[in-house]
Amino acid sequence: MYTGLLHLHNLLRYVVLILLILAIVQSFAGWFLKKSYDKKHNKVSLFLLITSHLQLIIGLILYFISPVVIAARDNFGEAMKNVELRFWAVEHISSMILAIALITIGRIMAKKGKADLIKFRRQAIYFFLALILIFNAIPWPWSAVARAWF
Repeated sequence: MYTGLLHLHNLLRYVVLILLILAIVQSFAGWFLKKSYDKKHNKVSLFLLITSHLQLIIGLILYFISPVVIAARDNFGEAMKNVELRFWAVEHISSMILAIALITIGRIMAKKGKADLIKFRRQAIYFFLALILIFNAIPWPWSAVARAWF
């Protein structure tokens, strides 16, 4: 079960990243080019919200069954001195939860916006901040805590 969820979590990150980048591009284009906020913009942000929340649920399940995180929780003081254990036990999960909260807030704020310009601006700002957090918390192959692309 752990391996299957890990593969699903790894694959779903690309769906979230693609949707997030698409939503950011649409939001900045709508903001600066003064476009109208229509159904396609709403659908992209909705699919982004759904996939990011699905990713969060899978990530939370993995957090509680991961052997690495379990080892970190067994001796939390020592885990904070270890780069890999600290990353998985604290940094990754906290950054991702915050990023998904920003995606959720951005979607809600855009829906509450009266004018199209406000909707695009709010989404662009919140989604871009979420992207920065996500890029920082992904275990890229070149980072200190590396994972393969697939």
